[in-house]
Amino acid sequence: MHQALLKARQKIGKYKILSRIASGPLADVYAANDTIHKQRVALKIPKSGDNIGHEEFLHEVQVAAKLIHPNILSVLNASFIDDKFVIAMELGEQSLADRLERRISTARAIDLAGQALAGLAFAHEKKIIHCDIKPENFVLFPGNRLKLADFGFAKVSLRTLKASGSGTIDYIAPEQAMGRPKFQSDVFSLGLVIYRLFSGKLPEWPFEWPMKGHEQLVNRVRPEIVTWLKNAIQLDPAKRFPTAIEMHAEFERLKSHARKQKRPKSRNGKTNGRNHGSSWRQLQWRQFQREFKSVLDTKHQCRRCEGPVAESMHACPWCGIDHPSRGSESSMPSNCPRCERGVKNDWNYCAWCYGPGFVEETSRRYPDKRYSARCANKRCREPLMPFMRYCPWCRMKVKRPWKLPGSRKSCRACQWGIAHEFWNYCAWCREPVRRE
Repeated sequence: MHQALLKARQKIGKYKILSRIASGPLADVYAANDTIHKQRVALKIPKSGDNIGHEEFLHEVQVAAKLIHPNILSVLNASFIDDKFVIAMELGEQSLADRLERRISTARAIDLAGQALAGLAFAHEKKIIHCDIKPENFVLFPGNRLKLADFGFAKVSLRTLKASGSGTIDYIAPEQAMGRPKFQSDVFSLGLVIYRLFSGKLPEWPFEWPMKGHEQLVNRVRPEIVTWLKNAIQLDPAKRFPTAIEMHAEFERLKSHARKQKRPKSRNGKTNGRNHGSSWRQLQWRQFQREFKSVLDTKHQCRRCEGPVAESMHACPWCGIDHPSRGSESSMPSNCPRCERGVKNDWNYCAWCYGPGFVEETSRRYPDKRYSARCANKRCREPLMPFMRYCPWCRMKVKRPWKLPGSRKSCRACQWGIAHEFWNYCAWCREPVRRE
């Protein structure tokens, strides 16, 4: 006998159901509101039945507890509520499978592939074999953060490992289908996911190169990446990367040249060896740095176009990507776990995102020469740094439009200062910069 589906606004413990996200043969997944912590979560509730136990889901929680990583979905809580085993997890926006239904730029595909590899590599470092790598088990969060989920089939690697042929048939490695999963099985499955990410096509048995979608693949990425994928998608496990750790390391080495670039043509129609567009961009960036680096603290590089960006920027002013400095080392002593930007230890809240706040570590206030204004809240009046969105002391949104010293131009949408002569997008709200 199967349990009835939960309805919207129905309460289960401290959670209030918002909607049903998915329903599978073993469990239902709901979007819910945590009424105590005031945050939205995903609830995974196993179905009841004669052939369905809680052991697999307990195993999933126990494995996930060992894997704390930015690219692995966190389990927030797990408990029995009203005779139901309830797993509370981070709530994303959509799965990678949903995202694959729409066009993805090469730069975005490279970024997502790198994040998928980072998450799986970390699991392999902890000796965990996922056993069910597929697009549905990668969850996308704001800012295109990708997280690996669903460790229900995961196995802990020992000297010998026996398992069933668990996994999803479209992405399963041959040896895993025969009940012998290995680290190389995850490598094979992730190789298929990334192949589809780059080509838009899912290869099929017998996986002989060139496979379906090969033409689209070679048109989008350089030959080195194609060779790298071949080393992952091999029928013989011994010919693949031993683990996702080596697969990720090699991808990072190749990534800076992953996109296949067009070579400029000369007047006679022949290709010219020099990339004039790139040279012009470098000159533009150098001129921008001379004028604004000291004001904006643009010491980081955009994770897509490699243009100069600051940690406070919410969009790259050159290519428009969200959170362009993500992954860069911050000059601040700590990081916000929500947006990963730098924060000071005496702040109560993140100044860049509307996070829930931090556990108080000290009552001391540390001076900083970057403070240049005061919070407008009469009860607060604590110091602010340029381009803060929220007061780090009282969480009040900064209403004043920050101006950019050295520029008289402001964004038409948010009214914050912009380097009008250089930028293609507003670094604070992503509004395209119009030059008239």
